[in-house]
Amino acid sequence: MAELGLCSRREADEYIERGWVKVDGVVIDVLGTKVLPTQRITLERQASDAQAQRATVLLNKPIGYVSGQAEDGYTPAAALVRPETRWAEDHGRRRNRFTPALLRGLAPAGRLDIDSTGLLILTQDGRIARQLIGDDSEVDKEYLVRVEGTLSREGLALLNHGLSLDDKPLRRARVEWLNRDQLRFVLQEGRKRQIRRMCELVGLKVTGLKRIRIGRVMLGNLPEGQWRLLDEDERFV
Repeated sequence: MAELGLCSRREADEYIERGWVKVDGVVIDVLGTKVLPTQRITLERQASDAQAQRATVLLNKPIGYVSGQAEDGYTPAAALVRPETRWAEDHGRRRNRFTPALLRGLAPAGRLDIDSTGLLILTQDGRIARQLIGDDSEVDKEYLVRVEGTLSREGLALLNHGLSLDDKPLRRARVEWLNRDQLRFVLQEGRKRQIRRMCELVGLKVTGLKRIRIGRVMLGNLPEGQWRLLDEDERFV
């Protein structure tokens, strides 16, 4: 079910236990039931309704906050999801009032380093998490990266393709100059401190890093330190 993009593995277990999953029209309520590639899996309306109620938050993360759990005394970015930090122009503001339920199960779908800013996705929806951080994810992440140092033509070519981190080749990227000290990176993966480490390999030092897009969703005018809900008509892919 997770591989088909119907839900996350955790959600699949829940839906099966509740009797919300059918295989070829027959309800399946036993975990671990094997399904043939030729068989059709469908979800009951209750599962779809439960998924529709799961929130996805777009946050413009400031420097000094960690993406996930608190570490070394630093505050997790989810702590910024409060009524007073909600963007005044959030289109879902009237339709979806802030309640404590919004924070329940809210987890980051991808990382953004403590010294980086920009678009961070926090979601209760396992389907979205899989889209963005699954091993087979091909969703673009776009960054504006301010650098110091000299970059040769060969170095720029390596940033686009040919570098390895931790003895593992990186996927092809799209990297280009925007001005004399700022590069635009578009990646389809998110290894730990990847852009900073890539730049170090070609003789550059990153002095500023901001994520401005994930898939088809832009950071836009969302102010730093504020958040909004993903609109009903917005899709990452």
